[in-house]
Order: sequence, then C-alpha cells, then structure tokens
Amino acid sequence: MKAIIPVAGAGTKLRPHTYTQPKALIPLAGKTILSIIVDQLHDAGINDFIFIVGYLGEKIQDYVKAKYPHLNCHFVYQNERYGTGHAIDLTKEIVGNEEVFIVLGDTVAEYDVAQMINNPYSMLAVKRVDDPRNFGVAEIEDDGFISRVVEKPAIPKSNMALVGIYKIKETDFLFNCLKKIIEKADRTQHHELSLTDALECMIQSGAKIKAFKVQNWFDCGKKETLLESNAILLKKFGGKVYSQEKFENTIIIPPVSIGEGCDIRNSVIGPNVTIGDSTILNYTIVKDSIIGSFSKLYDVVLDDSLIGNDTGIKGETRSLNIGDNTDIDLG
Repeated sequence: MKAIIPVAGAGTKLRPHTYTQPKALIPLAGKTILSIIVDQLHDAGINDFIFIVGYLGEKIQDYVKAKYPHLNCHFVYQNERYGTGHAIDLTKEIVGNEEVFIVLGDTVAEYDVAQMINNPYSMLAVKRVDDPRNFGVAEIEDDGFISRVVEKPAIPKSNMALVGIYKIKETDFLFNCLKKIIEKADRTQHHELSLTDALECMIQSGAKIKAFKVQNWFDCGKKETLLESNAILLKKFGGKVYSQEKFENTIIIPPVSIGEGCDIRNSVIGPNVTIGDSTILNYTIVKDSIIGSFSKLYDVVLDDSLIGNDTGIKGETRSLNIGDNTDIDLG
C-alpha cells in the first residue's frame, strides 16, 4: 500500500506564515503537521509515500529527505492548482493498481490507522460536525456503507463530514472516475476538481465504500483553531522539553514543547506553548502560543500568538500573528 499526501496548497488562511513556510511544516505540539501524519502512517506499517507538492515544494522535499531518509518517497509537482482530484490524478503512474491511503496535508486526526487499513473495504474517514456546509459530506446507510458523498452541500442531508482521510482499494476505479471528471471540466474557468466528486462517481458506479469514524479531528486551517489544536495535542502528548538545556530564572508551566538549542532566561513559559529550535527568550512571558525556530523575543508578553521562524520581537503585551524573518520593536 502507498500513502498519498497532497501538500501543494498555498495555505492562504494561515498567511503571513505560509508566504515563506508550507502549512504542513508549521510546528504543532513539538512536531510539524506533516510529521504527525507521516508518523501515524509509518507506525501502521506504510513505508511508501507520494507527496504532491507545489507552492514552496522544495521545503517539503528537503524536510522529508532529512527527517525520513529510511522511507521510500516520491515527489509529484502540481504546478497548476486544479484541486485535490487533479492532484491525486497526477500520481496514477506511480500508484499503478496498488491500494492507496490518502491523507490531506492539513488533516490531523486521532484514529486507528491499522484498523482502517485492514478493513476489507475502501473507507472514508468521517466526523460529526455542527455545520457540514463547508465540508464534503457522507450520507451513510444503517450497515455503515456510504450511499452518497457531496462536496459542500447547500442543504446537507447528513452532518457526517469527510475528514480528509481515505483508503481506496479499487484504485483503477478511482483513476477512471478522475479521468471522467477531468475530461468534463472546463479548465478555462479554473474550477477545482474535487476528489469528493470522483468518490461519488465510484459509489454510483457500484463501489462499496464504508464510513470510518475518527475519534478526534484537529483543525489546522487558521490561527485560532491551530492554537486550539496545539493546546489539545500538547495535553495529549505531554509536551517535550530537551532536558540538556538549562533555563536560568525561568518557570515552565506544562504542557509545553521546547525545541533543541533554546536559550531561555528570566521568563515564564506556558501553558500550551510550542517553541521551535534555537530560539532565544529573555524577560518574556508566553502562554497559548506557537513560536517558530531561530526567533528572538525580549521583554514581551505573548498570549494566543503565532510567531514565525527567524523573528525578532521586543516590546510589550500583544496577541500577535507574525510571519517568518520579521523584526518588531513594540517599545
């Protein structure tokens, strides 16, 4: 089985961070969004990965090669963003007729990957949501099989949203449906080609696809929900502070995750804080925040903030959303 992870999106809701950093590489509870996904799949026995890259794709490629040299990885470029369906179609030569496990590159969920892999049917992960109009939606029969999937319905007939995790056994069926959708599409209108439409094509053509309910689904799409997800995952994983580092006159309030090589003095860190590698903090109070690597913070109080890599901040109390390579004096 091969895993396909589309990470070609521009991540516009997380700007300014995604101007210089792919959304999949934003730190989350001591890892990155991408590493959480890859680790889950690898722990379940998957060693072959296809990454669909585009915007800032070289950063994804460098990260994967450095962190996962033991995995068999392919990189496919989606130069024109025509949607997830188009992205998956680009992998057909590599996939052949093998089964695939697809996880969208911003989807972090808590679920039994092995159970989903070992089920004899194709499966789509779902989670009940309050307002399903902004999601793909699955209509599920009493026996657990899916009778219909619809992308962002105006009047949903179900509140079971598609999470962005799919196990497909009949890949030849999937690629045939993608081919039909692509042939019908009007490319001049730049409409996105939906994977949900291809799945609906499969179902209506006779494919048997079951629903798989995930335990938790963590939203990483925008600043506020990313910080909420960071807090939940820190509580779940317990955070990690590299013990060889000594923080002078500093109070740590768990859960926190502090990367390697950090220099922290005269500060209060936590709760619910993730700090990247080689970051310097002095006379700083931080809670409920994510701070990137190689940043320098002095004499500042941060709450509910998302700070990019290689950022310098000096000043007073703020709630901030600052991208990479930025220097700010709040004095």
